[in-house]
Amino acid sequence: MRGLDDFLAECDHAPRINELAGFFAATAAGKNGVPLRKPAADNRLLPRDELLRDVVSLHAARQGFFDQHYHGSIPYRLEEECRMAHAVLKYARHRDRPLSLYSLGTAEGTMARTLSELSQGQIRTLSCSPNPENYECFMAYGEPPHADFFIGPFHRLTKDVLASTPRLTHFTSGFDIILEDTTFQMYSPNRADQVEFVSQHLKNDGIFVFVEKFRATDEMDYRLREYQKDFGFKARYFPPEEIEKKKAAVLNTMFANEVTLADMGEAIHQHFSHCVLTWNSGNFYSLAASNSADNLSRYVSQMATPAIPHEYVYETSLHGGSPD
Repeated sequence: MRGLDDFLAECDHAPRINELAGFFAATAAGKNGVPLRKPAADNRLLPRDELLRDVVSLHAARQGFFDQHYHGSIPYRLEEECRMAHAVLKYARHRDRPLSLYSLGTAEGTMARTLSELSQGQIRTLSCSPNPENYECFMAYGEPPHADFFIGPFHRLTKDVLASTPRLTHFTSGFDIILEDTTFQMYSPNRADQVEFVSQHLKNDGIFVFVEKFRATDEMDYRLREYQKDFGFKARYFPPEEIEKKKAAVLNTMFANEVTLADMGEAIHQHFSHCVLTWNSGNFYSLAASNSADNLSRYVSQMATPAIPHEYVYETSLHGGSPD
């Protein structure tokens, strides 16, 4: 990667591990941002499927402090995470060898751990977070088989680190699926270098899934979707003063590092031939990209219908048509 040293320095000075470090540490420890009640997946929105029910049940049992804050903050993100995990489990069943998944910046790695436990080794996962508090939540239910955790920011998990850490050496050949879950937006708007850096860990025919909050083309649209999120959903879990406190402490900083959907598409297409939009909730979107049209199609075909009320959905495809 060209300019690697500059990129690493940029990440080292990022808000996520500097001015926002206290917020993330306190939230991961359950000292801040605790919802009024634990978010629960709305089964009325999900299809009747035994495997999916197992995902929802185990995911609920393994959640830590930060996941509860996260899923109480983004409309129907919990249902989407379960839908995504369900699709990965079905996708893995069509393979003749174990699947490896890297989930970066996903707090205590609840989804990754759930996948490893339910698949009984068919899916090997690695989660990472700069916060040891998240690792404590990850280990709260005992050391999980087939699931590992790296304590550190995503840019410090290099190929050298994988190769020199005995419990992680089996990941040196690359991952079949990588999930970036609202991580890049906490560091900088430099999506081109972020995607390039993490893509080094992806197999040639692997799938890169991005979950991010994007700027809207029209600033008023962005604001109205934020109002919908805050007053139509988030208010179920947090009092008004808590919502305003987070907006002032975190969201204004995060906004400076958000990009538009078009900007993200440009960064993705520098490395991947195919990209599809799989989910939208207000200003949040999920994209899946790959250089293997067959693998991407196989993964997307395993996904159930998005479990979210239609009034939160503003886009169902990129550019109004084929994203390739």
